[in-house]
Amino acid sequence: MLNFLRHNIRWIAGGFTLTFFSSFGQTYFISVSVSEWREAFDLSHGEFGRLYMFATLASATCLPFLGKLIDSIPVNKMIAVVIPVLSIAAVLAGFAPSLWMLVVAIFLLRLFGQGMMTHIALTTTGRWFSAERGRAVSLVVLGHQGGEATMPLIFSIVAITYGNQTGWYLGAAILLVIGLPFSLWAYSIPREPQAHIASDSKSGRQIRNWTRGEVIRDPVFWVLLTGVLAPGFIGTTIFYHQNYLTELNDWPPQLFVQSLVALSTMTIIFTLISGAVINKFGARVLLPYFLIPLAIACFLLATSGPALIVSIVMVFLGISYGISWTLFGSLWPEIYGTEHLGSIRAITVSAVVFATAAGPGLTGTLIDFGITLPRQMNYIGAYCLMALVAMIIATFYLRQRMNPENSDELLQN
Repeated sequence: MLNFLRHNIRWIAGGFTLTFFSSFGQTYFISVSVSEWREAFDLSHGEFGRLYMFATLASATCLPFLGKLIDSIPVNKMIAVVIPVLSIAAVLAGFAPSLWMLVVAIFLLRLFGQGMMTHIALTTTGRWFSAERGRAVSLVVLGHQGGEATMPLIFSIVAITYGNQTGWYLGAAILLVIGLPFSLWAYSIPREPQAHIASDSKSGRQIRNWTRGEVIRDPVFWVLLTGVLAPGFIGTTIFYHQNYLTELNDWPPQLFVQSLVALSTMTIIFTLISGAVINKFGARVLLPYFLIPLAIACFLLATSGPALIVSIVMVFLGISYGISWTLFGSLWPEIYGTEHLGSIRAITVSAVVFATAAGPGLTGTLIDFGITLPRQMNYIGAYCLMALVAMIIATFYLRQRMNPENSDELLQN
């Protein structure tokens, strides 16, 4: 590991920086300000949830068009645009003189924070690393866990002391003073992968580079998405409704912020474990398993009980996050090659953003209709179990399709 870091620290640190500062567009960070915004504009859970869904859906619609640019534009030039726009979005979120200005701010935060920052980091890592892709991705996505563990807590402290507006302004300044120059330095020199031609590390067979159109027409891709969408939908729903769950169960006000430590710890542990497994056996072997702890987390949250339940939920959620982040950072290049990876990942990232948009809007509306979130969690947990079956089927078909004995047939398709 130390030797790997010594030779690749600038690219790993650059990817880590992008995923860390993507926090400004993640629901776990934005949700800290939701109560204040709802009070300022006199909105119900469902009303704000629908606005949040609208802004996020709009960002997801833009992602396939912006995301594919990474296949043709140098990464450092992409970063030079993305981070300043994200900084502007943070200023707008703090200023927010009107409701529609707030919606614009959330749209930009989601598009350039959650969407493009993560997309750039994972696409470049998947493309620039081959033999050690699992390890590289597992280290880069630790930025998400670092952000989860620190950013909401720091923002809460600043907001309590100096106000919500100051917290957003400080975030905008940090993006420009720290995030932008460091990321530009890290990505100013592209990394040359050990193998210029994508190959299956387990068989040594060359992997065909699929186009985005071919991937969209691949049934297995859509089966995989049934699992890919689950962590984002569920995690966003839980964090978005943290204040609602706190009030419903009479839990301490800062419980969810404090429990992020448990979430981040477990995510880090299983991110590193899954990275090592992927390096040795390939990403496909992990496909079915990340949904099991996710289902357990849903069923636990469906019960009413002491505050300890939240910490246990975060443990299982962290296990699922740790596996899924590394898995889906490594799986797409392993299945579809790297030549059109930016265009392909843009579709998957857009789908994930759609799922995170649907979470608050759909569940918030159901809450307004009297269906409590704990009750909804039973149905969401059942979905995870059905998606688990779909992942098992997908794993079987991928094994058949990518078997070296079928390589000639595959290359002819």
